[in-house]
Amino acid sequence: MNKVIRIGTRESQLAVWQATLVQQLLAKNNIKSELVFIKTEGDIDLQTPLYEIGVQGIFTRSLDTALINSKIDIAVHSMKDVPTQLATGIAQAAVLQRASYKDIFVYKEDLSFISEQLGLVNGEWSMVNNTPPDSYRVTTHYSPLTIATSSVRRMAQWLNRYPTHSIENLRGNVNTRLRKVAESNWNGAIFAAAGLDRINLRPQNAIELDWMLPAPAQGAIMVVCRAEDDFSLEACNQLNDDDTAICTKIERDFLRALLGGCTTPISALAEIKDNKIYFKGNILSPDGKQKLAIEKIIEKDEFNNAGKIWGEEILNMGGDKIVQQIRDAK
Repeated sequence: MNKVIRIGTRESQLAVWQATLVQQLLAKNNIKSELVFIKTEGDIDLQTPLYEIGVQGIFTRSLDTALINSKIDIAVHSMKDVPTQLATGIAQAAVLQRASYKDIFVYKEDLSFISEQLGLVNGEWSMVNNTPPDSYRVTTHYSPLTIATSSVRRMAQWLNRYPTHSIENLRGNVNTRLRKVAESNWNGAIFAAAGLDRINLRPQNAIELDWMLPAPAQGAIMVVCRAEDDFSLEACNQLNDDDTAICTKIERDFLRALLGGCTTPISALAEIKDNKIYFKGNILSPDGKQKLAIEKIIEKDEFNNAGKIWGEEILNMGGDKIVQQIRDAK
């Protein structure tokens, strides 16, 4: 069969890199494909903070529409941008092997200054890694920094650790955001490591935020297609990485159980080691003052409902009150 799969993608350098990766993987299986470029709402409005737009699906809706209307056959997404409930008629076709899940801090001053302000030792977080945030607040007297991010999750975790700092909105694709940081008077900005690494843009003046828990499915790429498109489903399923699919399912189930979206400071990370799943998850208030966290270890074959169960556990611990406060503030 000489069918050519039409791959829908956003036009940013990172999105095109991800779609091209899928194209190359399909080609290895002798499946022909072509890229189709589509603008999304998130690419058009680059000024409004994401938490003000109501961002559930903002980077995926236009591609979903093109998919449902058969203008494309598959769509490639950064998985963390995909709503936990896929649109009717659309199915998950593959989850590619995960890259780095970490966030990184791109700073502007020299490392010694940043280290002093953030409490690092030799560029490492070891000094405060095991120190509870509350005692860290009491015992430190560093100057407030101005940090840029459009992510309410990153903002909440940063303010939980550094409550005297200021947060500025940072929108645009990776290239645009790096340029804005360079041209601003901010002290630095937070990025996803995978995004910068994939297009070889990670600057030398960057520190991995080992203490910051990532967005559910951060670092993973999802491929979706029409549910009835057996050809595309079969073709893409050959690209699926089982361990990444399991871990991201747990993280997204956790997010869904907490009724969260991109405007809710919810983080989750599942990792598979020695046939066991190690999980960390949390929810914070947007100002970082409230935080509930959970850690679990289970056997790999017990993954199916784990994320949902742990999300409900967080809700019962008081997470429901944080969620309600966020809703009332909108």
